[in-house]
Amino acid sequence: MIQKTHFTPLDMAYSIRYLRGFLFLLSLLILSGCGPAAEPEDIREGLPNILWLVAEDLSPVLAPFGDSTAMTPNLNRLADEGVRYTNVYSVCGVCSPSRSALATGLYPTRIGAHQMQIGNIPREMMGNPAIMQFIRQYMPVGLEPYEVVPPPEVKMHSEYLREKGYYCTNNAKEDYQFKPSPFSWDESSTSAHWRKRKEGQPFFAVFNFMVTHESRIWMKAEDSLWVDANLEVPIPSYLPETDISRKDIRRMYSNVAEMDQRVGELLQELEEDGELENTIIFWYSDHGGPLPRQKRLLYDSGLKVPMLIRFPGSKGAGSTEDQLISFVDFLPTLLSLAGIEAPEYLDGHAFLGEYVSKDSRRYIHAAADRFDEHADMIRAVRNERFKYLRNFKPEQGYYLPLSFREQMALMQEMLVMRDAGTLDETEALWFRTAKPAEELFDCENDPEELYNLAGDPKYADILAELRSECDRWMKEVDDKGFIEEYEMLEQFWPGGKQPLTIDPSFQTEEKNIISILTDEPGSYLGYQVVEEGDTLSGSWEIYTGPVKLEDQQQLYTIAHRKGYLPSKIVKRD
Repeated sequence: MIQKTHFTPLDMAYSIRYLRGFLFLLSLLILSGCGPAAEPEDIREGLPNILWLVAEDLSPVLAPFGDSTAMTPNLNRLADEGVRYTNVYSVCGVCSPSRSALATGLYPTRIGAHQMQIGNIPREMMGNPAIMQFIRQYMPVGLEPYEVVPPPEVKMHSEYLREKGYYCTNNAKEDYQFKPSPFSWDESSTSAHWRKRKEGQPFFAVFNFMVTHESRIWMKAEDSLWVDANLEVPIPSYLPETDISRKDIRRMYSNVAEMDQRVGELLQELEEDGELENTIIFWYSDHGGPLPRQKRLLYDSGLKVPMLIRFPGSKGAGSTEDQLISFVDFLPTLLSLAGIEAPEYLDGHAFLGEYVSKDSRRYIHAAADRFDEHADMIRAVRNERFKYLRNFKPEQGYYLPLSFREQMALMQEMLVMRDAGTLDETEALWFRTAKPAEELFDCENDPEELYNLAGDPKYADILAELRSECDRWMKEVDDKGFIEEYEMLEQFWPGGKQPLTIDPSFQTEEKNIISILTDEPGSYLGYQVVEEGDTLSGSWEIYTGPVKLEDQQQLYTIAHRKGYLPSKIVKRD
């Protein structure tokens, strides 16, 4: 089928916005936590590859999760040959805070990464007036793009894995609320691929599928469809049953089908390279769906994501795992699969691997704060059945008039219907001018979370339990939502100026064995060894210990603390 592409300047700008914007397994490692059917009996000797396939803005609207509207043969294959995870939740209903949690294993509210958007654009583009104008329109007036400065002990997932010897690539979205170090990845670009690694080197590769992003509903509105032009689509009860609604939802399913084909291409490449049975494949989405009253909300429509994991040898094929999993659990799980015990500072717990948690997760937690140019403050706690929401701004309605979202035809239509009074009672719930201070939903019997049970005496005990858990969690993470963003920025960048990482130094241990040193907490080091007279390459090795030099070799190093500017490149004299 020939596909017509609709490309606009906004498409290009938005792609640039996100252009730069887990793991291992020791030999004979047993994968724990999937149930007996999912435990491999014979993993290859050495370290297997890990492949992350990450969709954007996608709820469980797939056949393996009960929705067969779109044809997804490749995801169906992953489900048939792998394990379906049915209770996986993001920490926020939007990408940047969610990806921050995936990369660090920490709640965004702990490290000040809870606002969306703060300006995740490549440094080399910061001086481009057009790009800066594009970013500023989605930020509060007077607030310039900035980066979060995490605590000094924080490492990214890929940094742990590179230290272990993995070839780590990201294609291509980053969006962690801070820019990665020059050595966080072997390569992070639109051409990054495991095929560039050294022969026999295990890889950790991340591929992101932008095609299912919210923006592609309007950017691809006139493109050819990957589904039947008259496909009947399910419409949530909180959205109007109109032709525009059907068209935009049909486009969503079309984008899902297109994404599925890309998944198939990567699976084929794995097979061509003889690596399919050496690779653990994670497929999941970065938060819930792209439609109105889905993305950015703390309802399950904004938080609940589908996840499939295919293990070597198709172990656990066709099985289902329903334990509660949070995005903060991904990093410790990846470390556990690598035989690495997670550091104590992480918020999550491993659900697979050598260091799998002995205790099942009882709750998931999530937060909603600023989204682009408008802000709210909501916290969520969910157990296997009930969801508790605490609204810190009850005087403010749920709906936020975000200019980015209002480019969607369905969103525009709903605003017209709201103003005309033609939305029904369920459709109008989102547009209430105020909201309760507390909400409680029975997600089993009310999956769309329409009926607030907080005032029902029958649910007083569960309300008290989840309320108390919300208090405990917010205190434990020292929730930064109470700090004004301008004050938070001042803590990160005093005087509004981005700090500069201190230059590293060298120390000779013995002849031709050199250590690289830094006096700055949280500063990580990269290096390159080049032959005399050669120039530096774009790829830095991550420093893990003294470097041995041969004659006629030169040593260069660079230091970087997350949220800071990198140091100068320092050459050993």
